[in-house]
Amino acid sequence: MLKDFKAFILRGSVVDLAVGIVIGAAFTAVVTSFVSNLLTPLVSIPGKTNFKNLTVTVGHGVFSYGLFLNALISFLLVAAALFFVVVRPLNALVARRRAGEEAEPGTRDCPECLSEIPAAARRCSFCTSEVQPTAPATA
Repeated sequence: MLKDFKAFILRGSVVDLAVGIVIGAAFTAVVTSFVSNLLTPLVSIPGKTNFKNLTVTVGHGVFSYGLFLNALISFLLVAAALFFVVVRPLNALVARRRAGEEAEPGTRDCPECLSEIPAAARRCSFCTSEVQPTAPATA
């Protein structure tokens, strides 16, 4: 039983998952610090930064809409920070790498759907349009 547990723990996927969680937690701390220390003060330039005391009382119910506003602003700032600091630069990097890649030898793009097909193909396997082969078929 202990041997099976050891084999389970030492499998690559479990270790990769653990590393991913630890890196994710560290990255969360960095993003939270960036938002709270750099972006949130920008919101305070025109006015308040903390809306936690904003409430509406209806009957005996107290609606703390200020807490919701704080959470909403924090979410929007985190999403914007992730998009502009992580997602856009990574997308640009991936696009730059793909631009330098050549198509696999023996393939070409379908003129109809632009999917990658074998050079000897007479019909596109994606859109099923007929295409002229550019290389002789091999047996």
